[in-house]
Formats: sequence, structure tokens, C-alpha cells
Amino acid sequence: MADRFVTVSLDKRAVRCTAKLLDDRAPVTCAAVWEALPLGSDVYHAKYARNEIYALFPAFAAEEPPLENPTVTPIPGDLCYFTFSDTELGTSSYGYDEKAVRGRRTVVDLALFYERNNLLINGDMGWIPGIVWGTVVDGLDRMAEACQDLWRAGAIGETLSFRRE
Repeated sequence: MADRFVTVSLDKRAVRCTAKLLDDRAPVTCAAVWEALPLGSDVYHAKYARNEIYALFPAFAAEEPPLENPTVTPIPGDLCYFTFSDTELGTSSYGYDEKAVRGRRTVVDLALFYERNNLLINGDMGWIPGIVWGTVVDGLDRMAEACQDLWRAGAIGETLSFRRE
């Protein structure tokens, strides 16, 4: 199979990077994401994991991928896939609006890690392993700057998008 790539962008900030799918390490997850593209939704900056931005989506795979190529210590440039139930994310402590999680039995979190020293542990749920399905191969420096700006200036009105390249 030829290498496949996605563009990951912060649309309002007009910043993007290119990531290579890890088809050899996470084939089921890569296939599910690839078939669902393009995807875009409100962006959030992590509270717990540190240097992470992510967007929440309704489930898009016929069956959720198994925990392939898992990590609890993502590195800069990792794209991760997480699955949650609406009740896991539905408490007010997470700060999501109703449309982000309510009424969705399964919520998919697609995340980009842009800097070092991340640890996927949550005070409510403990360890949260993610599936590493892609790695940024171009533009991580520009994206990291935009992510820091998102952290300091806010995420309101910003969209995180994933598109086939």
C-alpha cells in the first residue's frame, strides 16, 4: 500500500501540517479515519494531557477500532484516536457544550500532540490509552506555535479539521 497523508488544520488561524498515516501499525484505525474524511469540529485544548489539541466527533466507524498501537505517553506529532461514552464526558467539569457529547452513545476524540511531556491520565478515569494512527511529517513547528496561541488566546470559533491530502 502506498503511503497516505492527511492535512490537519486550525482553520481560523490558517495553519496546517501534514501527517502520514501509520497503516502498518494501526490499520483498522487508519481505515476508519480515512473513510470518514473530511472531518472538522470545534477544537479544544487539553486540560490533563498537557500539549494536546483535539476535536470531538460522533462515532463514524461501523465498529470501533481495537486498541492498536497504544500509548499513554504521546510524543510531538502523534495523532491519536480515543473513544468515550457520552456519560464519561458529560459532566460539567469537562466544559463541553451539549452538542459536543449529549445524545451520542460514542464520542470519538481525534487529537494532535504538539510538544513533549504528555501523560494520558485523567483524574476521573485514570489511564486513558490512545491509538497512535498518524505522525506529523511537515509543519509541526508552525502548528505548535498556533496551538500555544490557542492555549493562551482561546479556542472559541476555531475548528480542527482533518482532510485527505
